[in-house]
Amino acid sequence: MNKRRVLVWGGTAVAVVAVLAWAFAPRPVPVETAVVMTGHFEESIEEDARTRVRDRYTVSVPVASRLVRIVLREGDRVAAGDTVAELLPALPSMIDERSAREAAARLAAARAGVQRAGAAVERARIAVDEARIELDRNERLARDGFVSGARLDTLRLALQTAQRGHEAARAEREMALQEQAQAAAVLQPVGQARTGQPLPVRAPIDGVVLRIAQQSEATLVAGTPLLEIGDPARMEVVAELLTTDAVQARPGRRVVIERWGGPPVEGVVRRVEPAAFTKVSALGVEEQRVKVLIDLQRPPEGWQVMGDGFRVTARIVTQSVDRAVLVPVGALFPFADGGLAAYRIDGGRARLQPVEVAGRNGSEAWVREGLQPGQSVIVYPPPSVSDGQRVQVRKP
Repeated sequence: MNKRRVLVWGGTAVAVVAVLAWAFAPRPVPVETAVVMTGHFEESIEEDARTRVRDRYTVSVPVASRLVRIVLREGDRVAAGDTVAELLPALPSMIDERSAREAAARLAAARAGVQRAGAAVERARIAVDEARIELDRNERLARDGFVSGARLDTLRLALQTAQRGHEAARAEREMALQEQAQAAAVLQPVGQARTGQPLPVRAPIDGVVLRIAQQSEATLVAGTPLLEIGDPARMEVVAELLTTDAVQARPGRRVVIERWGGPPVEGVVRRVEPAAFTKVSALGVEEQRVKVLIDLQRPPEGWQVMGDGFRVTARIVTQSVDRAVLVPVGALFPFADGGLAAYRIDGGRARLQPVEVAGRNGSEAWVREGLQPGQSVIVYPPPSVSDGQRVQVRKP
């Protein structure tokens, strides 16, 4: 009986110990894994950008004038030399009551001046007639010997003086008439002012109307923009990069234009502008940026639907490698001395593996040393994972 009791209690104790050992034994940590692969790797700089017609011409008003309503619309195609707008002389300004009274008084004075000039012309004409009659009488007397030659010379000079006085009086009358017309023009109603001949404004190039700054009729000063003309077939992309990124975007770099509503478009960096500028980010941080100009490589048919000022995403490729060892960037984490490491799975356990990364982009990293294709690595390792820890791959 005692022996049987000992066996029962002994078995119970063993079972309890086994249960406790199983309960407190370390369990495998569930993890997500990815397979190290070989493939094409690209490292790039991604930035929002916008399209822009490369050569845009702003047509402006050459002189102060009145614009006739423009009949063109955005998108209309024009040829070099076509009339895109017409200008008329500007209408005179309206005058107030005081100025009107002053102008009326000047007009009355001008009319009086015309009358005075007319009287002076008549007086000068009479003087000419009188001098001519006197000269004729003395010439008859001179033929009979009663008048000397000196007397005739004096009378001839007197006639010429009277004629010149008559011409001067007529010139004074003409000047008085012009002053009268000038004074009358001030009082002429605005609606009855003569508009004159229209001045055509012509297109400088073959292209498309991009924007009309002033459509309706208006009186404009010299230099006022009327419209912009450009050739949409000569499109470029402008990206504003941080100066730290722009040093890698050298001319000739391959660019992929994405997220514009169509298939990706190939491009190439044409120029990095030499001067940077300060731009405040959405978070209120001042950034030094520089404009990078990108040429589109595909035929215009591939991106013709893009217009001027469209928003796109420019991905400038700074590094491209074939047959690179690739791992997800989520598998890497900081390691000693500023390096990187990953956990590879070996026999159901996590093994800490330092790696040398040659490049990385938003989703993948190019591993130069430390991992081999076909190995499994832990993606986003939880804090409980350590070197030698048993792990269990979480099934999707």
